[in-house]
Amino acid sequence: MAGFIVRRLLSSVLVIVLTSMFVFILFFKGLGNSPAVNYCEQLRSGQCTPVKLEAIERSMGLDQPVLKAYGTWAKGIFVGRDDVYVDGKYYECPAPCLGISITTGNTVWHDLKQKYPATITVAVGGAAIYLTFGVLMGVLAARWRGTATDRALVGSSLLVSAVPDYLIILMAWLFFSLRWQVFPNVGYYPITENPAKTVSWMALPWLVLGLTSLTDYARFTRGQMVETMSEDYIRTARAKGVRSQKVLFRHALRAAIVPVITIFGLDFAGLLSGTIFIEQIFGIDGIGHWGLQALTTPMDINVISTTVLVGAILIVVANLVVDVAYGFMDPRVSVD
Repeated sequence: MAGFIVRRLLSSVLVIVLTSMFVFILFFKGLGNSPAVNYCEQLRSGQCTPVKLEAIERSMGLDQPVLKAYGTWAKGIFVGRDDVYVDGKYYECPAPCLGISITTGNTVWHDLKQKYPATITVAVGGAAIYLTFGVLMGVLAARWRGTATDRALVGSSLLVSAVPDYLIILMAWLFFSLRWQVFPNVGYYPITENPAKTVSWMALPWLVLGLTSLTDYARFTRGQMVETMSEDYIRTARAKGVRSQKVLFRHALRAAIVPVITIFGLDFAGLLSGTIFIEQIFGIDGIGHWGLQALTTPMDINVISTTVLVGAILIVVANLVVDVAYGFMDPRVSVD
């Protein structure tokens, strides 16, 4: 197991390095000078001169060779930079330096720390709901397989899955928040200041996120439970007179939950990368909303590249955690 963990750590570091190279080349070189032109055109009439455009290109590092520019950018992540040129001024960018936001004038790392608590709050609350109730629905559907209850649970999950997530989110906001005012205050409120207020403000986003995701977990859990319930050790437990609930939750669910948790780890990493629809519609200033705003003119390329890189790193880390945890959770798995 120790050797496996070391190999997975090394491969994960390699993937993160390659991903950072891809992100850098894609956003800083792949777009040419279009981000600089885009920013220059937003200036007042007559100010986008060739000299000004050249200065903007220099501030974005578009005038440097690819390897040199990537080396400067990657080095800044670890040791920082004190010569970041943006819009006629030099900025000090302490480590981890991900660049300067042309929209706010702050370091991207500073803005990321301001936005991320909102995204974490959305992800944790919503994930807790859809994992808990999705697994419970799947277990109950498997327990009553073939009955009206099973068909109702599966049918309702298919119905919810057929509706686009953004439409459910939008309708929930329009009706439950604006029209009926069941949740009059919707948005992010720092949990460190007033936890009760945070829960009341985030309740609707959590419920909507839970509803749009629990159906997948219900169907997947049901499939795993049905397969597990046909195993020999389950039949043996029943033949020995073990109570049905104990067989269901202590034996069958314990084995069936392993692949569910595996998928949950990757899904949760995706949520931590930004819940764009939830944040945009409910006015939650997280990194999903932040990255979406950076796509508008002028394009804030440092912010866009950072959100993509953070999402990629989270997925890699989630894969590592899931692979390692799988070996501990499932005794049938051996690591060579």
